[in-house]
Amino acid sequence: MAEGVGALAVALCFCLAFLTFRANTYAAAAVRVQAEREHRVVTDGPYAVVRHPMYAGAILYFLGTPLLLGSWYGLAFAPVFIVLLAMRAVMEERMLTRALDGYPAYAARVRYRLVPYIW
Repeated sequence: MAEGVGALAVALCFCLAFLTFRANTYAAAAVRVQAEREHRVVTDGPYAVVRHPMYAGAILYFLGTPLLLGSWYGLAFAPVFIVLLAMRAVMEERMLTRALDGYPAYAARVRYRLVPYIW
């Protein structure tokens, strides 16, 4: 049962990553505003629901992978990774608020950072 839930979470993670990359051509590993590409706030696709959909998918991955593998030790570390990811999201938002036109208005409109109706 746990393996099936894990497999579903990992599959949803990859679906969410696909939708995120399709909606946001600015997505990259390094957080920066890409002024040379006329970086703008992305508000469609999964960005209409949460401000950091790729990070939301990572949460599914952090939880799903240990479930899929039957690793209770791995599952025990998932909260640590989730907290670190949440800290990164907050730092990223500070930078985007300062450097990207329209981000504060977007953040006011899309209330949730990672998990709809929670945070």
